[in-house]
Amino acid sequence: MTLTAIFANISCSDLKRSAAWFTTLFDRGPDATPMPGLAEWHHGDTSGFQLFENADNAGRCTLTLIVSDVRAERDRVAALNPGEIETADYTTITRLHDPDGNLVVLAQPGTA
Repeated sequence: MTLTAIFANISCSDLKRSAAWFTTLFDRGPDATPMPGLAEWHHGDTSGFQLFENADNAGRCTLTLIVSDVRAERDRVAALNPGEIETADYTTITRLHDPDGNLVVLAQPGTA
């Protein structure tokens, strides 16, 4: 298999409500709404994020986003109630939960 792009996907119960939350997280609105119940944020030419309205799976997903400065991002998204900064051997993270309870982890390689 040769991949040319990859999109992470999270299910939500209310696309409008969740899209507003992810708009705050990504600091911009969706780049595309290719079909009913789906919003996409494109991150470069080879990756992206899809938010899909599917109440049966909402709240069961995890998304990890690698950032260059986890502390600055935590401060920027303070309105989304991120958790405390956690450090481990190889990474520094903060955890957030979207309106459905899906886990979103902001991670910075190394200890910050």
